Amino acid sequence: MRILWLTPQLPYPPRQGTTLRNFNLIRQMAQRHTIALATFLAPGEALTPDSPLRSLCAQIVAFPQPERGLPRRLWDTLFSPQPDMALRLESPAMHRAVADLLADFRPQIVQVEGIEMAQYGLGALAGQTASPDRPRLIFDDHNVEYLLQKRNALVDLRRPQRWHAAAYSLIQWAKLARYERKLCAQADGVVAVSSVDRDELARLAPDRSPVPVLAPNGIDLDAYSPQTPPRSPELGAPTLVFTGKMDYRPNVDAVLWFADKVLPLVLAQEPTARFQIVGMQPHPRLDRLRANPAIEITGAVAEIQPYINGAAVYVAPLRVGGGTRFKILEALASAKPVVSTPLGVEGLGVRSQQEVLIDETPAAFARHVVTLIRSRAGDGVLAGRLGWCARKFVEDHYGWERLTPTLDELYERLWE
Repeated sequence: MRILWLTPQLPYPPRQGTTLRNFNLIRQMAQRHTIALATFLAPGEALTPDSPLRSLCAQIVAFPQPERGLPRRLWDTLFSPQPDMALRLESPAMHRAVADLLADFRPQIVQVEGIEMAQYGLGALAGQTASPDRPRLIFDDHNVEYLLQKRNALVDLRRPQRWHAAAYSLIQWAKLARYERKLCAQADGVVAVSSVDRDELARLAPDRSPVPVLAPNGIDLDAYSPQTPPRSPELGAPTLVFTGKMDYRPNVDAVLWFADKVLPLVLAQEPTARFQIVGMQPHPRLDRLRANPAIEITGAVAEIQPYINGAAVYVAPLRVGGGTRFKILEALASAKPVVSTPLGVEGLGVRSQQEVLIDETPAAFARHVVTLIRSRAGDGVLAGRLGWCARKFVEDHYGWERLTPTLDELYERLWE
């Protein structure tokens, strides 16, 4: 089939959740389908001559991300019925490019990756609903965005200094619920990345039939192979690692909560422990953590694997968010012992005490971390068992080659 793929960021290099999913889906589906890609370029980004996208895609159009300043965002927040995410990448040039691709490439499938590109998918349907040969629209909802804003609002409402952020989320929550409901109703197929997200979308649009299909995020198993360090009391200071894009609100909340509420409890028992925050674009809200000698904020790194492999414990202290998180899959595939909140592993299917340790209070979270640090320095049985079970779980459920047939089945069903 001919598929027009619409992505909010250039899928390669895959540095974060959205690009990881988009690149790996394109890489898998290009083996069986012909793909055209329409995408945006972040500031300073370019489609290089040696990009693997050039061999995977028959056509590529890419435009710089449109600029939209804070005054415009404030105006739209107060007066536009559209959610912020529906306006963030609004571009007349992209609308024209998609129209040209519809005419020249003649796709059978238009696949929208995330809500930020939805207006281009809806535009592809406009005026073609009566034609049996019209392209079928697939909406791949990377996060149930209204649920994410709901969770953001409920967390920020507890802290007066964050009430401005809570107000923004309350407004976006209502707008996104309407917008996502519209997308689910009008798309020919809807894809969710977790069973929790699938159920939420089904509740959001109960009249939609069939219900959204499940195509979780996956992991490149070869890129995250376990590297077991020798077990010895002489190992260096135990490092607790968190990875992710560090201007993303759920990630910022997670590391601040861990640094303020959990890390002091860990250091009281393991004073040499260090907390390493690894990821691009650290938000200014994290600057106050730099004064703590037990905390390192790396910023962008060339490869994430060495940091995960060097961790004594991978921590996922997420309190808001949605979808299935690549950061957790990367740690599990690397056979790292993981301590997470329930939300951090929501939708993955992992079991507490089997593949991960799960808790949500600071005291219990810290207790799990200390237990794993001491396992690493001792006989290593608990940390090793969790790591082995985690790797086996990911191999059984989250290799990309296991997940992409779901999309093939959806395409075939839409063209029966």
